[in-house]
Formats: sequence, structure tokens, C-alpha cells
Amino acid sequence: MTPQELANLAHLRRARDLIDREFARPLDVPTMARRALMSPAHFSRQFRAAYGETPYGYLVTRRIERAMALLRAGMSVTDACMAVGCTSLGSFSSRFTELVGETPSAYRIREHHAVSAMPACVAKLHTRPTRVSRIREVARQTAA
Repeated sequence: MTPQELANLAHLRRARDLIDREFARPLDVPTMARRALMSPAHFSRQFRAAYGETPYGYLVTRRIERAMALLRAGMSVTDACMAVGCTSLGSFSSRFTELVGETPSAYRIREHHAVSAMPACVAKLHTRPTRVSRIREVARQTAA
């Protein structure tokens, strides 16, 4: 890697760290890009190249991941939605269902004994929401 590429990666990490720490507050791409010392368009391209998803997609995934932990702890869906920085319960529920494969209410009701028995670092890896559920759903609809 060239020195410039290493510097860009360090700047991108700063922006990703901002998302990880401040996911519950309003964040937009220009704010994230300022942290990375890049223009918003350049930042979005570089972030996607480095991490495989858009900055906003990463933010939403982080919010849903935290909401999953809150729901497992027994928090209501509305409270979890607001706690992670979402302002629309409908949008939150739609995105949660898309990423997790079930509604927030169904996820909250379901037993999570295996997750509570795992160390936190392992549980985080195994409960991270992905778009796999959505991909399977689209494939199932196409086959029908």
C-alpha cells in the first residue's frame, strides 16, 4: 500500500469509529466525510471500497445490531427504536425485518438463551444483522 492509501484508510477508520460510537445521534454522510477529511462523494466511494457497504448502510446495520441487543434485554420495540437513533418506528421495523429476517416484535419475543451464554465478543459476531435474509427472500419470491 502506498502512503496515501494508508492515510486514506486511517481517515476512513476515524469515520467508522464515529459511526460506532455515535450511532444513536443524527449522522449524515457529510458529517462522516468531514471526520475522514474527504468530500462526501469521495468518502462514500472510498468507504464502500474499504468496507463493502455504504457509510449509511453501515450506520443502519450498527443501529439494528444495537437494537437487537436491547430487544434481547427486554426493551420495548418503540423504546429500542428511539434509543438507537431512529425517528420512525415504521422505517425501523421495515429495515429491521429486512436485515434480520423477522419483525422486531417477533425477535423480542423469541428466546435467546444461546446468545446469553456466549461471550459478548462472540455474540456480536453471530448476531450481526446481514442482508442475507433479504437475499433469500427475493430468491424465494423469484422461484415461486
